[in-house]
Amino acid sequence: MKTLLIKNAEVLATMDDAGREIKGGDVYIEGPEIKKVGKGLKVKADTVIDAKGCVVMPGMVNTHHHLYQTLTRNLPKVQDAELFDWLVYLYDIWKHVDPEAIYASTQAGLGELLLTGCTTSSDHLYLFPKQDSGFFIDTQIAAAREVGMRFTATRGSMSRGRSKGGLPPDSVVQKEDFILKDCERLVNKFHGREKFAMTNVAMAPCSPFSVTTELLKITAEMAKKWGVRMHTHLAETRDEEAFCKKLFKMRPLEYMESVGWVEEGNAWFAHCVYINEAEAKKMGHTHTGVAHCPCSNLRLGSGIAPVPMFLKHKVPVGLGVDGSASNDSSDMLGEARQCMLVHRLENVKAMPARKALELATRGGAAVLGRSDIGSIEPGKAADLAIFDVSGLDYIGSKSDPLASLLFCGASHRTKHTVVNGKVVVKNGRLVSVDERKLTERAAKAAAKLYRKAGV
Repeated sequence: MKTLLIKNAEVLATMDDAGREIKGGDVYIEGPEIKKVGKGLKVKADTVIDAKGCVVMPGMVNTHHHLYQTLTRNLPKVQDAELFDWLVYLYDIWKHVDPEAIYASTQAGLGELLLTGCTTSSDHLYLFPKQDSGFFIDTQIAAAREVGMRFTATRGSMSRGRSKGGLPPDSVVQKEDFILKDCERLVNKFHGREKFAMTNVAMAPCSPFSVTTELLKITAEMAKKWGVRMHTHLAETRDEEAFCKKLFKMRPLEYMESVGWVEEGNAWFAHCVYINEAEAKKMGHTHTGVAHCPCSNLRLGSGIAPVPMFLKHKVPVGLGVDGSASNDSSDMLGEARQCMLVHRLENVKAMPARKALELATRGGAAVLGRSDIGSIEPGKAADLAIFDVSGLDYIGSKSDPLASLLFCGASHRTKHTVVNGKVVVKNGRLVSVDERKLTERAAKAAAKLYRKAGV
């Protein structure tokens, strides 16, 4: 079993229940597991990383993404569009994605996350063109394994196309029975139930305005039967709220409760911008989680989720970078900074730096239903992010090196990232894939997508 020692950290932030911050701290790792945490550990290891001048923290957890969107960032026609108009335009490009686009975009997005201190990511892939899309999720999982990311693949779906009043083209929607059969196949093939599992599978109908009520009900039943989690978008915009009131005569959360999604504590929703206090209390009581995506919500002008209210009512909250076409990056440390800043609009004390980092780590772990990641303590997975805070852009911030990660810095790249005990970013570069070649591959896939769509 390979061993790893990380020593001499400027600050070792454990993010555990005690919230320890150890100056000159060390972490000793055997295989995938943290074995010892402290100062001046007297141990020998196969590999030693000297973290002098660095902050060491748990690897961050991304609770919501659409990796295929990495290929359609920054498109001029929707740079200033709101969500529904943005979706309508982009669906006509996305409907041309193929297996190569899925593989290249997955590796590119996950690589960017690893480089910014994220060690676990979920992804919400809900777009399945009629041709060559049968193994899109399998392709994503293969890409994640090669790059070295701990990965929760959510098998998304859309069953309400434009002909039935939905937003997506009919060419990318599927029948309910086909969706459920493929979900079962993926759960049986890939869902890891063991400690430190590198791959999990969840079920994820896209949104109330792109799937049928029947699909939502069946998903809740099957998720309970198969012992997996559920995910979807919810209460992201005023338009969605109006859609649900018009079609279902209910607010978005009320509608999801009616189809069995707000009762078991095994669901998490992306965004939740338009949730009132009574609904927040219900979510806290049922342990229904939130993937908070501040950059995307600002980018699309959707609003800001009431995260301080969620936390008051013990709603599980994690952070999500959301799709790379609505952010437009996969910068996990940047997402934590944005979270810290945006909630200060009305109350400067509403979101301290440490609370934002807690949401990005153990908060995300709780949202994904994982107790084996999110903190640095014996028995937890060896997932760590090591940030160098010794440079010019951190001068004057030594009084609080941990908070300096969000208040200071010209780059959000880690020096090293460790996942499951393996160094996957070394000296600011991906270890298992060539960044230059990956960039070229993804650029070719994007160009092909644009050609097909006539963009």
